Amino acid sequence: MLVFNIQHFSTHDGPGIRTVIFLKGCPLNCAWCHNPEGKGFAPELSFDSARCIGCGKCRVCPNGAHMFDGNSHRIDRTKCTACGECAKICPAGALELVGKEYTVSELLAEAAKDSVFYGNDGGVTISGGEPFAQFDGLLELLKALRAAGINTAVETSGFTSPEKLTAAAEYTDLFLYDCKLTDEELSRKYTGVGFALSAGLPLLDKLGARVVLRCPIIPGVNDDSRHINEIAGLCEKHGCITSAELEPYHPLGLRKYAAVGRSAAYTYDKRLDESRLSALLDELGKLTAKPVYTNN
Repeated sequence: MLVFNIQHFSTHDGPGIRTVIFLKGCPLNCAWCHNPEGKGFAPELSFDSARCIGCGKCRVCPNGAHMFDGNSHRIDRTKCTACGECAKICPAGALELVGKEYTVSELLAEAAKDSVFYGNDGGVTISGGEPFAQFDGLLELLKALRAAGINTAVETSGFTSPEKLTAAAEYTDLFLYDCKLTDEELSRKYTGVGFALSAGLPLLDKLGARVVLRCPIIPGVNDDSRHINEIAGLCEKHGCITSAELEPYHPLGLRKYAAVGRSAAYTYDKRLDESRLSALLDELGKLTAKPVYTNN
């Protein structure tokens, strides 16, 4: 499985204390994605220019991808093959190869590092990217975690087939289900797909799954009453949804785009206003009996 990050002792991606495994690769292209390094399906070179000390050791690159002009250091992405030779030798940590292959056994060993802290509620959350984009590995990992008695959560957009969702649900204790947009036209514009991302919820109802509806609130895109009403409608319609979480937009991911040589499509550089978030939470709380909160 191709992994771009493993976060230990996390308290924001599911109940309790959790180990979060971020799988690389996503079929969506959300304009505001705060993990752009998780979009691609292959390893990528990340370059943090603020850390670069201009030592020039990265000229070890066999393809000559690193270019210097005075104090300026840039990477010719057309020449970079993500071999990682420059990252190995960089003394300042400015270069990093994002994306590493792990076996299921290796990922279980990573989870074991935190297991003493899991208690009754914690466990492992598999995130991304989109976990279902690496379905075979995802299913194998879920089975292994279940066999080890470890609580499992999967964070997903729901962009997968009913067959795959059904297979994964058997070994998943909780789905963190991203409700990005409920309007088809806006979904196509901002995520690249017109697929109804809530389409998996009726199936999860039938399967008796547990779901937390996670809703990123993006200024100027879905921070309005119409979207809040649609979220409330999903909560009331689907018994599998135990609660809804409003996730306020933050611009911390913007620097990551430049680091991996991508351009951000959504460049708003301020957090969602706290008063606006509070108002939306109050509005949602009046429309649904399900608990609502924020993961701020």
